[in-house]
Amino acid sequence: MISFIRKALGLGPKVNYAELVANGAIILDVRTKGEYQGGHIKGSVNIPLNDLNRSLSKLKKDKPVITCCASGMRSASAKSILKSNGFSEVYNGGGWMSLENKIS
Repeated sequence: MISFIRKALGLGPKVNYAELVANGAIILDVRTKGEYQGGHIKGSVNIPLNDLNRSLSKLKKDKPVITCCASGMRSASAKSILKSNGFSEVYNGGGWMSLENKIS
């Protein structure tokens, strides 16, 4: 059951997010602008999920991308969008507060 939920959320094997960030990964926060302004990971890029398809050019396909949102649902959708548009190394970081703890 837990593996089904992890897969549905786009959460795979354990990922070292701190190492990815240290090596230049982009943190993509797909929450709304208002949510982002209420708190976010320093250095993250905010592109709301609804704007992602028309804002893909703002991201580099040759860098790893870690998606995050409030809980992990929108970031899972963002991961799927990026993968289907040629981004090869994309990770669902889940909720931004949880991700922040993993990288600090």
